[in-house]
Amino acid sequence: MRFLSIIFFVCFVMPSHAQVKGTVKDAKGNPIFMANVFWLGATQGTSTAENGSFSIEKSSESNKLIASFVGFANDTVLVKSKNATVNFVLQEGVMLEESTVVARKLGLIKIRSSVLNEEMISSSELLRAACCNLGESFTTNPSVDVSYSDAATGAKQIRLLGLSGTYVQMLTENFPNYRGAAAPFSLGYVPGPWMQSIQVSKGSSSVKNGYESITGQINIEFKKPQVPENHLYLNVFANHKERYEGNIDGNVHINKRLSTSILAHYENETKTHDDNGDGFLDMPRVEQYNLQNRWAWMGDHYVFQAAIKALKEDRSSGQSTHSHSGAAMPEGELYSIGLKTKRYEAFTKNAYIFNKEKSTNVALILSGSIHQLDALYGHKFYNVNQKNLYASLMFESNITKEHNISTGLSLNHDYYDQDYRLTNNLEEEGMESKEKETVPGAYVQYTFNWNDKLVLMGGIRADHSSEYGFFVTPRAHIKYNPNDIINFRFSVGKGYRTNHVLAENNFLLASGRKVVIDKHLKQEEAWNYGTSVATYIPLFGHTLNINAEYYYTRFQNQLVVDLDSDPRQVHFANLDGKSYSHTFQVEVNYPFFRGFNLMGAYRLTDVQTTFNQVLRKKPLTGRYKALLTATYKTPLDKWQFDVTLQFNGGGRMPTPYLLEDGTPAWEANYHSYRQLSAQVSRFFKHWSVYIGGENMTNFKQKNPIIGAEHPWSDRFDSTMIWGPVHGSIYYIGVRVNI
Repeated sequence: MRFLSIIFFVCFVMPSHAQVKGTVKDAKGNPIFMANVFWLGATQGTSTAENGSFSIEKSSESNKLIASFVGFANDTVLVKSKNATVNFVLQEGVMLEESTVVARKLGLIKIRSSVLNEEMISSSELLRAACCNLGESFTTNPSVDVSYSDAATGAKQIRLLGLSGTYVQMLTENFPNYRGAAAPFSLGYVPGPWMQSIQVSKGSSSVKNGYESITGQINIEFKKPQVPENHLYLNVFANHKERYEGNIDGNVHINKRLSTSILAHYENETKTHDDNGDGFLDMPRVEQYNLQNRWAWMGDHYVFQAAIKALKEDRSSGQSTHSHSGAAMPEGELYSIGLKTKRYEAFTKNAYIFNKEKSTNVALILSGSIHQLDALYGHKFYNVNQKNLYASLMFESNITKEHNISTGLSLNHDYYDQDYRLTNNLEEEGMESKEKETVPGAYVQYTFNWNDKLVLMGGIRADHSSEYGFFVTPRAHIKYNPNDIINFRFSVGKGYRTNHVLAENNFLLASGRKVVIDKHLKQEEAWNYGTSVATYIPLFGHTLNINAEYYYTRFQNQLVVDLDSDPRQVHFANLDGKSYSHTFQVEVNYPFFRGFNLMGAYRLTDVQTTFNQVLRKKPLTGRYKALLTATYKTPLDKWQFDVTLQFNGGGRMPTPYLLEDGTPAWEANYHSYRQLSAQVSRFFKHWSVYIGGENMTNFKQKNPIIGAEHPWSDRFDSTMIWGPVHGSIYYIGVRVNI
């Protein structure tokens, strides 16, 4: 009874919250999209909408509101009124003297004003680790995991809410991207220095971006050319494993409206490493060229953005020698793996603003991509030419202060031209297949906002697939803030996904397992339910932030990747039974003193799927994850120290096959392990240097490749990956910003 009284007091007796609203614009009056707005000393903030507007709850312990954006000087405003309106004007460039004390930008921002459970990884958070690419951007993030899918090719995947990255909708600047054949290696296609921010939305998301989100969305915002100050940014990086990277980007203003920028990336990791002596490379050799050209026109009512991108990557791996831990292996042809990738992208985003005050606008997005992959796995091969076209026409308006409407039309077209051989038998002829799907659709989404205290958002979309017919995607979200101390979120929604089995799983051909794909696979379909509570408790002059959340995902139909029923094959089949995941996570964040912040998180996951009519825990999925991350920046912003410690829980392994002596080829379960990462950065006026280490505990999976001494047989398996495949890595880098 006493506990219920405390809850009642916190939720309903504490004063109701107040909202500070305003805009963030540049000196020319142009709105700044995705600017950071936060209270000094607090750990929560928000970001601006496309028209530069924001809304943030009034802090109880700070009156200093800060706006920041890459390429602009921070602006700080003293806010005393609980319902103030603040209009920031950010000045071009960031002019810092050595003795200047500046307000610090938040790294991981919980978007407190959003009805969705969203967080933004800002540019300052990305600097806390080497962050050479998208896959290395989540080191300090408690919600998103990145793990190897295959030890031979280096394929990686994201996990969100305990499920693989295929159920996370990947977006770049709010349109779908990196789908199909690009998915297994897409985390390496986005250089870290190119990114302005990453937004992570958990659970069922908005229907605006389509129907494919099941566990959430990850949206990447690249650096924009319309930053008023012309700049040049350079980043060079090297580690002790002889990986080298170079990045350069800069923008030019052709006139006051039109600007352009170039972003270039090169990486070279072509040294041979076999530290565990199994005869196979520990890491694939990779050489990548990546180039992007962007354009922007910022008019008073018409805004235009466009980009073209090109990527070329050569990836090779496999056997380096006929020896295994000092012992001779059978002679013969070395087992080699080679992947040659070429990718081309282009997009345009057009928006016409009818009424800035009501954010009434119409927008048109057009995008296209060509992804060419020639992959060789021993004598198996998989070649694909994937083409995608996407269009979206959207209308949005704030009808009144309380009511917002968004509606639109979309069209997505996928084409896969594939030829492949799924065995090492050279006498077997290759096969060809073509996959086509065209999906037109429409959506409507309505949002009701009652004094920023209660926000209701409901959306529904209807789509028609040329392969699967008509289907409907409903989603709903509720956010309730009874006061400044606590807020609640609830969500429910459905998601669908079309499978392209070989395109999305071609890395599995590196294994000796026989590939079995059932015919006439159905579209994947799942419901996601979520709830979260966030508290902001004033404590000793700072804010203690505690977030707790629970998500339940239930599949009505799923593509099951069965590694259990037969240890010598991988079977792709429709779900026959139950499949679900439960995820509970709690996160605590507190700035103990000026410049120092500590965050701790714990996540518990239960994922179960029916394999061969038996409901079992999903293999190679950790039961829990604990994360402790600390950052400290000295008062004059000259030094920054970052440390991250991960505790990764154990899990179940797929059913092993038996060796000649009757013993299993691998253990039934794997154990928990720890990883430590640290980085030290030294800042100067226009440049900085950083040095750090990854996996400093030097933990690595002892035998990441099963049957390495027999790569041409069905004993060979490189997919039994549950931990790091390499030991400690130490690096150094330099960043220059002019």
